[in-house]
Amino acid sequence: MIQQLTIDVGKATSVSALLTRPALATACFVFAHGAGAGMTHSYMEAVARGLAARNVATLRYQFPYMEKNSKRPDPPALAQTTVRAAVETAMRVLPDVPLIAGGKSFGGRMTSQAQAKQPLAGVRGLVFFGFPLHAAGKPSSERAAHLSDIEIPMLFLQGTRDKLAELDLLKPVIAGLGERATLHLVEGADHSFHVPARSGRKDEDVMHEMLDVFVEWIA
Repeated sequence: MIQQLTIDVGKATSVSALLTRPALATACFVFAHGAGAGMTHSYMEAVARGLAARNVATLRYQFPYMEKNSKRPDPPALAQTTVRAAVETAMRVLPDVPLIAGGKSFGGRMTSQAQAKQPLAGVRGLVFFGFPLHAAGKPSSERAAHLSDIEIPMLFLQGTRDKLAELDLLKPVIAGLGERATLHLVEGADHSFHVPARSGRKDEDVMHEMLDVFVEWIA
């Protein structure tokens, strides 16, 4: 069952959202999209569909810039306010279901920044589908500085060929977070979790792997 919702972000802005709710939801993932594609992108839909099959609900939502069909992402403060509003909506529509928050790339980073500034009410853990540690070709770990301020569990799903998260930088960052952080590496996958044909696997196989890990982790 997919339900269309509207989320108020402050007094002057609202965004669209999609709630995918299985009959017996054991948790709800408040799921933010990446910088270049919105909540209806095929990848977002595949995650929502796959989690529903595993009895996990998802609340997908737009950031304001995507709602306006702009290509320039919102300033961090507005993006973080949107994350917070989405979490509040999830709490309201699924009051008795544990919440997990996170997202794909940019959406995951905006969620972690929001959590670092002020804990998201009701959220028990964060999941990142490709945490964007740095821009392509510009290795750095500065974007991860705020993660040390997060006190709830975090799951990082990362491809070994991700150009936005060099492993020699990412692994020490996650090790430094201690038991709060779990890293699951997807062999051969890039930032979009695409795997080359020579790997002998299909992108669908990668999706199943990650969603199984996701569900085991939240259990």
